[in-house]
Amino acid sequence: MEERNEGGKIDEVMLPGFRFHPTDEELVGFYLRRKIQHRPLSIELVIKQLDIYKYDPWDLPKLATTGEKEWYFYCPRDRKYRNSTRPNRVTGAGFWKATGTDRPIYSSENTKCIGLKKSLVFYKGRAAKGIKTDWMMHEFRLPSVPNSVSLKPYLDKNIPANESWAIFHFWKYVIDKQNEYALPFWFY
Repeated sequence: MEERNEGGKIDEVMLPGFRFHPTDEELVGFYLRRKIQHRPLSIELVIKQLDIYKYDPWDLPKLATTGEKEWYFYCPRDRKYRNSTRPNRVTGAGFWKATGTDRPIYSSENTKCIGLKKSLVFYKGRAAKGIKTDWMMHEFRLPSVPNSVSLKPYLDKNIPANESWAIFHFWKYVIDKQNEYALPFWFY
């Protein structure tokens, strides 16, 4: 939010008590959809546009506009090769590795698939000898119609199939020293 100071200059003002905890449906159906349709919000308070692959995960929190333990960014979906659909997820110190398959996000109004969610883990080093870290990320993107044959009957035709942008939600896992297993911060 912006506010004018005594000199007439605009200052950034954070809203006290403001929390940003959107659902998967809200991230894809509202924020990502508006970004792809070139319909910016009047207040770009929460999700900053940034090429996250130019930074390591521990550098991203200080670049975010909000968040203490979890952060959100719009990011263009880069390709590893120009004529390939394979994404480039390499950073300076390592890489983001996908875990599992894309999970569909359905509209609560009907059974239409409005987006896809992919979980990723950050590894330090090169792909063959990478060391797993505590950094996790979810990639939210719109479904691509040609590649989603199994999802085709469920796709919402009002959302453009565009692979150029994604929303990334990331956080660092907290290790539970008593039980020796990792939990996301929101379990504490």
